[in-house]
Amino acid sequence: MTERWTPSSWRAKPAKHIPQDYPDPAELARVEGELRRMPPLVFAGEARRLKSLLGEAADGRAFLLQGGDCAESFKEFHADNIRDTFRLLLQMAVVLTFAGGRPVVKVGRIAGQFAKPRSEPTETIDGVTLPPYRGDIINGQEFDALSRAPDPERLMKAYAQSAATLNLLRAFAGGGYANLYNIHRWTLGFVEGSPQGARYR
Repeated sequence: MTERWTPSSWRAKPAKHIPQDYPDPAELARVEGELRRMPPLVFAGEARRLKSLLGEAADGRAFLLQGGDCAESFKEFHADNIRDTFRLLLQMAVVLTFAGGRPVVKVGRIAGQFAKPRSEPTETIDGVTLPPYRGDIINGQEFDALSRAPDPERLMKAYAQSAATLNLLRAFAGGGYANLYNIHRWTLGFVEGSPQGARYR
């Protein structure tokens, strides 16, 4: 690859699944400026570690387990949902580890799956044509003109929910929740260090 990458390189590429019709370009530019000043969601050291682990999987010394939702919703954002997804990945990884005798690299489709690509630029219901729902990061599911208009503020909300999700996942991973000694408690829904404290669900 001879072309030099920059954070804005993507703007010169063809893009079929992002809205080009934000009602207020100045507001979009303002939000983009705010996001540019925010801390990164994933840090370089984390990316390098994942790259190394994926190399292990590519060489056959580990399994790759990827799981999560096709798309996340702002309405479903809750500590319990995040914990349950994390716990399910842990349970699946334990089965694969013992069955295959190899470590498992766990990758979650979580903390940022807020967009939904669409094959058509519009959607028609009962003779009314509107932009399609493109995911909570862009517009709303309700079939009305206001909800379907792209809203730059949704970018900020997606960033905030992604940051909070990653913060909780890092706490689970490093705070004892992922310890194999808790394997039976995962099944019962009771683990020390959960955000609600030690309790049954």
